[in-house]
Order: sequence, then C-alpha cells, then structure tokens
Amino acid sequence: MSPIPDRSRATGTNEKEGRAVSALDVVVEKNLRVAMRDGVELATDVYRPAAGGPFPTLVERIPYNKELYGMISGWLDVLRATQEGFAVVVQDTRGRYQSGGTFRPFADEKADGGDTVAWAARQEWSTGSVGMFGSSYTGATQWLAAAERPPALAAMSAAITSSDYYENWLYQGGAFRLGFALQWVASSLALGELLRSASAEAERLADLQRMLDDMGAVFRRLPERDHPVLTAIAPYLSQWMDHPERDDYWARLSARGDAVTDIPVLNIGGWHDLFLGGTIDNYLALRARTAEPDARRQRLVIGPWAHGAASGVFPERAFGIQAGFDGADMTGVQLAWFKEHLAGSPSATSSSPVRIFVMGPDVWRDEPDWPLPDAEYVDYFLGSTGGARTSSGDGTLSTATGSEAVSDSFVYDPADPVMTCGGATFLPGLFIGANAGPRDQTRTEARPDVLCYTSQPLDRSMEVTGPVRARLYVSSSAVDTDFTATLVDVHPDGRPELVCDGIVRCRYRTSTTRPEFLDPGAVYEIEVDLVATAYVFAAGHRLRLDVSSSNFPKFDRNPNAAVPVADARPSDLVVATNTVWHDSTRPSRVVLPVVRRSA
Repeated sequence: MSPIPDRSRATGTNEKEGRAVSALDVVVEKNLRVAMRDGVELATDVYRPAAGGPFPTLVERIPYNKELYGMISGWLDVLRATQEGFAVVVQDTRGRYQSGGTFRPFADEKADGGDTVAWAARQEWSTGSVGMFGSSYTGATQWLAAAERPPALAAMSAAITSSDYYENWLYQGGAFRLGFALQWVASSLALGELLRSASAEAERLADLQRMLDDMGAVFRRLPERDHPVLTAIAPYLSQWMDHPERDDYWARLSARGDAVTDIPVLNIGGWHDLFLGGTIDNYLALRARTAEPDARRQRLVIGPWAHGAASGVFPERAFGIQAGFDGADMTGVQLAWFKEHLAGSPSATSSSPVRIFVMGPDVWRDEPDWPLPDAEYVDYFLGSTGGARTSSGDGTLSTATGSEAVSDSFVYDPADPVMTCGGATFLPGLFIGANAGPRDQTRTEARPDVLCYTSQPLDRSMEVTGPVRARLYVSSSAVDTDFTATLVDVHPDGRPELVCDGIVRCRYRTSTTRPEFLDPGAVYEIEVDLVATAYVFAAGHRLRLDVSSSNFPKFDRNPNAAVPVADARPSDLVVATNTVWHDSTRPSRVVLPVVRRSA
C-alpha cells in the first residue's frame, strides 16, 4: 500500500475531500492527514456524534492498522463512546499502514503523541479536554505521550501495558522474553511492514509465512539473533538483543518515573498478562505521590486475563461469566472514568482505588490500596531429604525452617530446556489463551531438572493476594545460569495448576545495568520475582513451589557461559549442575502475601 496522498496539514482534510459519512447518528471521517512537528503526516480517523458538540475527546494511537481495530479498539467500544457523547480519534502510528514516516518502536511516540493530543484539542468538534486510551503498545503510546506533558491531556486509561520497555516488556529478571519478542515482531509488526510496502516482496512474504507456520523452530534457532528475514524488515529486533542490560538505549525509550504525569490514570491489568508488573509499577509510581489512596486520581483494576485473552476462559480453567472484559463492562468503567475527568460528571464507578478479581471464589472485590494493607507476608521454607526432583520427590514447603538435607541439585542442559506451559505468555495460540494462564504442570513436574517443594494439605482455605517473591540460596557449576520459580496449586486429585511464575538471570542478580558472573560453586542469595496474584487455595489443596533453570521459549535459554546470550552458538552451550540450598543458615523460601479475613 503506497503512502496516502498529500492533503492540508492545517486542518486534517479528509482523504475523500472532507466528505463525512453518517450512520447510527455517528459521523466518521477517514484518513485525515495530521502533521507532526517534523512534517510527517499520520493517517487519522475521527468518530463523533452527528449532532451537538463540542465533545470531550478520546485518542488512541495504534500500530496494528486502524482499519481493523477502529470500532472495538484498545478494549473500548468506539461506537458506544460516541453514543455517550465523546469524539474518538484513532490514528496509525508513524510508519505503520497509512501513516508516513518510519516505524521505530517507542522512539517517536513521545513527540507524535504530544502533537496528536494538541491537534485533537484544537478541532472545532472538541472541547479541548483530551483523554487517551488503549492496551499493550497503544498503552505505551499513552505513557510516552504523557511524558511530553501536553496541556490538553486530562486523563488516561492504560490497559495491559507498561511505561518502561526494558524490564517487564522485553526483559524480565535480566532474561530476554524471546517468545514474546519473536511472536510480536513476526505476527504483529513485520507483516504490517511488508503489507505497507508499495511493492510487497512476494519472497519475503513467503519466508515470513513459513516462519509463522513453524514458530517452534524459530524459537530454537541459535544464535537466537539469527533471524535475517525478521531483522531485515524490523531492524529494531537486533537492537533489543544488542542491549541486554538496562543502559542509555532503554533509558531514552522509557517513560518510567513518578514525575511522568500528574493526570488521573486508570490502570488495567491481568493476572496472567506479561505486562502485569509494569501495570502495577505504573499505579505504584503515581500512587506514591499522594498521602492517601485516591480513586479519583489513580485507579487499578486487575482481572483474570492474559495478553490477547480477556475472556477469563482458558483451556483448563474458566473463571465465570463476570470474569471477562465484557462481563465486567470494562468499556463502561473506562467511559465513566473519562466522563468524570474530561466532562466533570460525577463518577458512577466504585470509590475504591483498587478493584481485583480474586481467583478461586471467582469474584470481583474492591480494596483500599495495593498491596493490600492487611496482607501478612508469610515465609514458606523449602526442605527435603535431598530428593526434591520431580513431583514424586520428597521436597517440602512449610512455615517451619530446617530439613534433613541441606540442598537439592539438578542438571540443566540448555539444549533440552524446560518448555513453557502457561503463565504470562505471548506465544502462538494467544488469542484463545491456549499457551497462557493456569495450565496443568504435570508434564513439567515429571522432568528431573525441576525441583518440587510441596506443603501438606490445607486444613482451611488460604488467600494469597499481593506480590510474590522467592528468596533462594543457590550455586552453580557454571559462571552463569538462570533460576525460575513457579507457584502451583495442587488439587486434591493431584493436578498441579500454575498460579504465577518468574525468573532471574544470575549475571544480573544484583543489577540489570551491569553483569556480574558467578564464582562456580559459591552460594549466592537471589530473589525471583513472581510478580503478583490474587488467589485462594481451597481447603484440601496443597501449595507447591517449582524451581528450575529454564522456561523456554517464554525466556531465552541461558547458555551457562560468559558470552552474550543472543550470540551463543550450539558449541557455546554448557551443561550445568545447579543447586538450591535450604538449611537453617541458608533458608530458601517463598514469601506469600496471606490475607486473613473473617467471613
């Protein structure tokens, strides 16, 4: 598709000579040309009520083709928004589909977002009060625009997103989110780049199609940066791999910081979403600026959702009709937020700053803040007689310290990694949650490179709501390795269901800005961030913590060698013996936020 023809920069003239199409009392203006400060013009659609005005205005900036996402966009029903009195602007970001320029993920969104908000505020159909909405990357375009501090920006609704694009976007615990990066670039970004070309290259399209048909082979390729089809179309993929530490490259792209904005923000996340950590961090950063929680300024809503799967239904677990995005009426929640902050209408939503879906009883619940003020952080200590390998082993999990043995060891072979099974993923099948969320861990726990520590059956139900951390004492025969931790609910029939998980790359155990390799055999204390959950373990169920050294392809494989991970070849892979220590002087444990409330 060739770039759209030149039109007026001053007013955003319609591609079809300004003709407006009216239907269902909504005026739709397609492909207005909106000029950025450097002269590049971005294709922009406007949806607004046919009568009345001016209107408070909502803006979404999207790289995934506004023609496909225009009416149900960013988890918000655009037609419903117009029928409730809003004008809605949906724009292809720079270099995507019908917009001009070159797409550079994150790099141009600050300036372009600020310019687009200012343009929307100047239009005769706008009151000059602008809100931004959207999910995932279109949430990132909000945070980056907010960093420009455009005066007209009055509120945001940012769903399943982050304001930082190193930690909890492309890296987590120092490990590269290989599956997400390759799947995102191949399926959502590279394809659009090819289709946008005036002369789409049939050979490249065929190569890309072959990749998408066999992403398992793509994930396994070594070196992991060896994807010439992708990097030729999307050179930023190589740049992400070139910067495994949080350096100036990432700092320039980030909108992180408690001073990024002082406007009201509705933060929406999912318990099994890969950006959950970023969503919570966004709320906490802005919440820290006030003495008390204020639902009118900052709000956090978290449902039982994965990235691309917001129905609350997974192949092995369904959370009920009210769990889905539609069942929870998240469009209504967002519109009420914008009515209050853009139009001054009293809010019909809850006065509580935090609303969470508690898995187990499968109910929505309002809370005064996050983390929950009444959560009690309880240590569950790892123990064994030295045989914690597999779910058939003798690993224990208890509030009492001490065990008969001091450690458990396993062999981690990067050529045979533990395969991803559920959790916060973005892998093929994501739109039905097929590879995400609360999956059965039976096959994973049968591997000899997975340590399983299991509690006694609970005599009463136990709620775990809040941040989850595993503090482990570990050693390795290698100079670098990874440690993973997974919190599991073991049902009375023995079925182990994933609750939440995390990873730490040992070279980044103390800092993601500077690697520090291990002294083989030395014992180190590390912290694995399992992010967070809101989950009730029912009476008769057991808690379990699984520990291993890989979760592939969610994360790239650590070669266990002092080489750049993205450049590691098969000959660089080192088999490592990894050990978890759990005696009284090295009390490895998982720290659970336990909520005890009377019925």
